[in-house]
Amino acid sequence: MNKGFKNHPYIPNSDPDVQAEMLRELGLSSLEDLHAEIPEELKLKEPLNLPEPYRSEYELKRGIGKIMNKNISTAENLNFLGAGCWQHYVPAICDEINSRSEFLTGYAGEPYNDHGRFQSLFEYESLLAELIDMEVVSVPTFDWPQAAATSLRMSSRITNRGKALVCGTIHPERYLVMENYCDPGVELVKVAFDEKTGRMDLEDLKNKIGDDVCAVYFENPGYLGFIEDQGEEISAIAHEAGAISVVGVDPSSLGVLAPPSAYGADIVCGDLQPLGMHMNYGGGQSGFISTRDEEKFVLEFPSRLFGVAPTIVEGEYGFGDIAYERTSFGNLREKGKEYVGTQTALLGITAGVYLSLMGPQGMYDLGQNILQKSQYTIQELSKIKGVKGSRFEGTGFKEFVVDFNETGKSVKEINEALLEKGIFGGKDLAVEFPEMGECALYSVTEVHLKEDIDTLVNALKAIVE
Repeated sequence: MNKGFKNHPYIPNSDPDVQAEMLRELGLSSLEDLHAEIPEELKLKEPLNLPEPYRSEYELKRGIGKIMNKNISTAENLNFLGAGCWQHYVPAICDEINSRSEFLTGYAGEPYNDHGRFQSLFEYESLLAELIDMEVVSVPTFDWPQAAATSLRMSSRITNRGKALVCGTIHPERYLVMENYCDPGVELVKVAFDEKTGRMDLEDLKNKIGDDVCAVYFENPGYLGFIEDQGEEISAIAHEAGAISVVGVDPSSLGVLAPPSAYGADIVCGDLQPLGMHMNYGGGQSGFISTRDEEKFVLEFPSRLFGVAPTIVEGEYGFGDIAYERTSFGNLREKGKEYVGTQTALLGITAGVYLSLMGPQGMYDLGQNILQKSQYTIQELSKIKGVKGSRFEGTGFKEFVVDFNETGKSVKEINEALLEKGIFGGKDLAVEFPEMGECALYSVTEVHLKEDIDTLVNALKAIVE
């Protein structure tokens, strides 16, 4: 707070008189006494370089508006960026329902004071379970990385082993979160991938798997967009070694692709963001974990599971926690499977609304729409001199790696030129996968019209030819 202004209307207890009264009650002479334990060399000796505080709500709104107007967003630009947060259409009903006060403000709670919230989460779990063909789904996790990490820790507890094999094409940031969350206790080891297809190298998998491996984790579709069609073989190799098959999946693909349970997955995890969630800087992400309805799996979930049960009134049903004692907020907190804090239940409810609206036919139509548009984009990009529309052989879903190595231009240069034309190009993979050279990860979803794709193709043609 600047010294020239008496108090700040949006910072509680910033009024000097209020502060003085609080300090007298505490027996202290200054606010600095509250931080006496902090070494002097770590303290800032000068005021923060902040502007004067806004004195009214109108000034605040106007000032924040000016800052927000500096953003360059998908509202005024064509967007072909994905890489873990995708631009999908969000039906208006998703925002209408999740902004209702009984859902928006609900936190934890019990059946007697959270009317409807438990049922809504049970319905979400049931709808998602149908989509991914699994029997048990927990409340949402923070995001896909945490869901994947927790899945590996569950596998470690089930098998009493401490090593997990992970596909080499995984999103590097997701891998870092998983590595951090699994340490100590579970060591992560990457498995090589085929440079032509992106698929897991089965020989490398066989060489690295052993009786110390708790799980094999792979993704389908992969981070780089390709479809991993070796799922059955990967799961068989894992099971033969006594390990658990864990698959990460983009649920928007499951209207057209077989669910992981069809090719041997024991635990399925992934991201809910494609199911009715807006892209937000630092938000909009939510993960899920699912298993078969077997005790060895169910009792290793660290988060809440909601079930349905009859009440004392005939024909009436209620909704509540299943195996609550396994959680960190159960009766024996120190014996919880993992520490679990605030989760993203509101986004789970949103996903439930989205799935109930779409239905099986809607999810099929969504998948077909994405497949057709992404294949059309690859086809048209490949007509540009020096450009390979897809670096990998085979069919991909939603995302694909565009190879610019023969254009003589870097992805950075190309993306800067695209931005001048109001287009967000694909993610530059130079840092994450330097062996690929000048390649970019592009994303096409149902929001892209043919004219949008043609605009991209024409812009790239003008830039590189």
